[in-house]
Amino acid sequence: MASLMREKKHILVVDDDQRIRELLKRFLRENNYVISTSSDALTAKNLLNSLRFDLIIVDVMMPGEDGITLTRWLTKTIKTPILLLTAKTEINDRILGLESGAEDYLPKPFEPRELLLRIEIILRRVISTSPTESVEKIFSFGALKYNVGRCELWRSDNQIKLTPSEISILKCLVRNLRSPVHRHELAIEINQQITESKRKYVLADQVMITDSQQRAVDVYVTRLRKKIEPNIKLPRYIRTVRGIGYMIFPD
Repeated sequence: MASLMREKKHILVVDDDQRIRELLKRFLRENNYVISTSSDALTAKNLLNSLRFDLIIVDVMMPGEDGITLTRWLTKTIKTPILLLTAKTEINDRILGLESGAEDYLPKPFEPRELLLRIEIILRRVISTSPTESVEKIFSFGALKYNVGRCELWRSDNQIKLTPSEISILKCLVRNLRSPVHRHELAIEINQQITESKRKYVLADQVMITDSQQRAVDVYVTRLRKKIEPNIKLPRYIRTVRGIGYMIFPD
């Protein structure tokens, strides 16, 4: 059964210093945040391709692509607020960090309580300026929680990684809750051949989808079931509708 609940905020920490990453992970988890970490810019970008974060903490002085360069790239790509950490304390460095698009800039070494306060201030600012509510619809699949607005699947504090195809299928099934969804429509969702705004005006049999694309839907559903179902041989939540496709039954 769908329910409304307040989600823990998910923070990505990007720092090449393993000791700093572990300290921040432990401290922020103790303060009720969900934490993911990355040791470099490339790994962070890969994480951002599959996960959504409420805040990103970036160390400025990293080997390879530094924190300022990463921040400039991020602010052109996503709207997630960024907090920079650095050992540099010159005013010009602070200005450079803020000009790159960061929300705030905290010099090292820092007091953990100050970091926590700055995080809370940034998140309150984002919530106050956001047109959407911070309370979102959640569906339960046993021990799993699916955040509809964020398209995120969670087991306790651990986010389960979903591929873009799995996200598309889950979104479509949830949108048609407890109603059969044809493989053809799921294939359309995966291949993004029509926009959401046009979908209600287009019949499934008017869109060209190959047989192989429809068969691929079965493969994606099987992978999704492995992540959701307690027993994949006896699916409880994603059920097959013979001759049509699939339908979803959350708790």
